[in-house]
Formats: sequence, C-alpha cells, structure tokens
Amino acid sequence: MTLLKIFLLPPALNVLLVLLGLWLSPKRFLGALLIVVGLFGLLLLATPMVSHTLRQGLEPYATPTRSQLESAEAIVILGGGRDYDAPEFGWGDAPANPTWRRLAYGVHLHRQSDLPLLVSGGRRHGEQAAEASLMAAALRDVFDVPVRWREEESRNTAENARFSAERLRADGIERIALVSQAWHLPRAVAEFEAQGLKVIPAPTEFASPPPEGLAAWLPRAYHLNQSTRALNEWLGRAGQALHQLLP
Repeated sequence: MTLLKIFLLPPALNVLLVLLGLWLSPKRFLGALLIVVGLFGLLLLATPMVSHTLRQGLEPYATPTRSQLESAEAIVILGGGRDYDAPEFGWGDAPANPTWRRLAYGVHLHRQSDLPLLVSGGRRHGEQAAEASLMAAALRDVFDVPVRWREEESRNTAENARFSAERLRADGIERIALVSQAWHLPRAVAEFEAQGLKVIPAPTEFASPPPEGLAAWLPRAYHLNQSTRALNEWLGRAGQALHQLLP
C-alpha cells in the first residue's frame, strides 16, 4: 500500500479531516463540518450495514457451476497477504487469513475437478520466501494437495496476471478458474483477461448480511476493517479504469 493510499483511506483520512477542521477552527462552519464528517464518517464505516453495502457492490460473481468448472484447464489461486514470523507451522512466515480462505476454496474446487493448481504471489518487501512458496507449503502440508506451478515474482494483481499467464501459456493453458475474495475478483478477472486468458470467476468469502435492527448500526472495529478493505478495492478499480482511459 502506497503512502498516498494510506491517507486516502480510513482511519488516516478521518484523522486528517478532524485535524484540518481543528486548524480551521470549530467556530467556522467549514471547520466544524470537517470535524463532524471525520468523526461521524468513521463511526458509520464501522457499522455492519455500511460495511456490507460497500462490499456487496464489489461482488457481481456467483460461484462457478460444475459445467463451468469442467471447461477450465487449471485453477489459479491468488495470494492475499502473509503473517510474518508465524511460529505455529514452522515455515517462518505463513499465509494470512485471506490467503487461507482462498487456498481452502481452491482445494475444494480441485477436489471437484482434479484440475492442476497455480499459486501466485511474490515478495512485496524483499522477504526471504515468496508468498507462492508459503501457499504451496500450506497446500502440501495442510491439505495434502500438490501445486503444478508457482508464480513468485508478482507484487500486485496486475503482475499476478502477467506472470501467471506466461507460465500457463508455456504449457498451453488458456482457460482458468480464478480464485480470490468475491470483492477482489472483478479487478483480478479484468487483469487476467487483459493477458488473453479466458477466466471463470471463482469467488469466496462473500459479504455476510448485516444483523437486523439496531445491531446493524452498532460500530465495531471488525467492520471498520472490512469497510477499509472495500474502499481500498474501489480505489483500485478507479485506478484501473483511469489506466485504461489513458493512452
């Protein structure tokens, strides 16, 4: 995540709004408005209702049907982050929770179809082990599932697509099932299709419906995190659309 993006997302954005409002002085209408927007916006983003609304708008794909899966030639699982120095598995770093969800669903699809797996993820900050190697170790040691291809160079979704496509085309693979979180898949699908692959979306971890009544509006840190993830993805989509418009 770039420094600019950090300050375009909560909670840093809300803190900046409040500080700017204080600098303008609460006695002025604009200053008071910025303080209210910063604080009230933070509370709203932490509610189940707003969190769900932001994520649901990012999830157009249903899970693949059996016939769709049968038409694929491989399953591609995208990395979703790592936990550093995780002691429980003995690998050093380990896949983060979003990656585990993708791996579990990829295994589920693999056992339905017997399709070969590609895992994709590199070193964003010069880590010793690429994320794809952590994913391959998890698939081998935890799920007892082999990996045919490991793409270990990518640092973002666009590079996931470019480097994975190179490996797949080398083996004549043109049609894939692509596994990621439901909110992330639209941008990922566009990147893989831009590389000339035919993509069957395979989403996991859909947004859970908010609770009924007052509980839907009670703020919690968990939902603030989910809202921030969703806003980050909306920013990513905006950047992707802008890139397509530019020559």
